[in-house]
Amino acid sequence: MQGKSVVVFGAGPVGQLCCSVARAFGAGAVLVADVVDCRLEFASKKGATHIYKMRDAAPKDNAVALLASLEETSGTDIVIDATGAQPCIECGIESLRRGGTFVQAGLGSPKITFPVGLICDKEAVFRGSFRYGPGDYKLAIASVASGRVDLDGFVTQTFPFLEAQGAFETVIQKQGIKSVIWGPGVEDGQY
Repeated sequence: MQGKSVVVFGAGPVGQLCCSVARAFGAGAVLVADVVDCRLEFASKKGATHIYKMRDAAPKDNAVALLASLEETSGTDIVIDATGAQPCIECGIESLRRGGTFVQAGLGSPKITFPVGLICDKEAVFRGSFRYGPGDYKLAIASVASGRVDLDGFVTQTFPFLEAQGAFETVIQKQGIKSVIWGPGVEDGQY
């Protein structure tokens, strides 16, 4: 990943971590794209070199605009979609350079249409990602323990078990980054 340009779609918890890990592993430019201002602001503090607020526009138009903000004329090296949303997936594939890598990390609708012709035209490498593989957990713990990946501020709200509904409401309203619900009988912060 050293020196590569990376675009991350989605600035929720998964996208934020993808951004932080990309920077920790040497990515040059990392652009995070989302529609929520507070999440974009958080991304800029956690490693994003660029942020882009997605517009209500065609995926190709958003791709042109975000690549212009990155000053990438031939496309980005790596796209990570942490949304699972059709417009972001299409914009991501439009944003890729020829031979670039697209990683589908976000799970949205179980059936999404991919622009296969464009993927083939760009000779893109397409990867699916689901949780973690062998060695990833150990690498993640070491990266956090060493300070290479900083998790400060990711948990923005905590809720006691009996107030779990409030946690779901904050997620629906896209408030903050990550909400945590403490299990029954666990006092806030006592784990």
